Amino acid sequence: MKLYIKNMVCNRCIAAVEKVFKDLNLEITTVALGEVETAEDLNSTELRKLDESLRESGFQILEDSAQQLIEKVKNEVIILVDGLDIPEDFILSKWISEKLNRDYSAVSKLFSQKENVTLEQYFILQKIERVKEMLLYDEFSLTEISGKLGYKSVQHLSSQFKNVTGFTPSGFKKLKVKNRIPLDKI
Repeated sequence: MKLYIKNMVCNRCIAAVEKVFKDLNLEITTVALGEVETAEDLNSTELRKLDESLRESGFQILEDSAQQLIEKVKNEVIILVDGLDIPEDFILSKWISEKLNRDYSAVSKLFSQKENVTLEQYFILQKIERVKEMLLYDEFSLTEISGKLGYKSVQHLSSQFKNVTGFTPSGFKKLKVKNRIPLDKI
């Protein structure tokens, strides 16, 4: 049985969800961001207990197909941004269409209606959160960061960063309080 789980955005989330299943003695065959496949179909009582336990940990079972699609889009974008290998000529609409084998305009419209943010804005917000993380850890120069996230120039990255955060990247690095947004809250 395949289940779609909301708010699974990282490997720690996968581990937390696996623990919920283990604690309930429910055998799983595969786990990925936003998806869990169980060895056997679950009855309504097991599903209810599972959903309660998942909600206690900040997750929930998605039954609505539209929400399942949106969660799939979010997870694919998170994986893309986390991979730090976005080409400069990257086109989100083409990538989404190919990745999900769906019409981009329909996916984008649904995403905007359900999330109150466009898919393009969501992509930008994810990239900016990744930039914040890399600035905090001081692993890469701004030039390297812009290249890894598909920006055409450092100036483009800096401009987008300032539009989203209100700070320049160097100004953000100097902040005493680092205001990162959890990925499941974007």
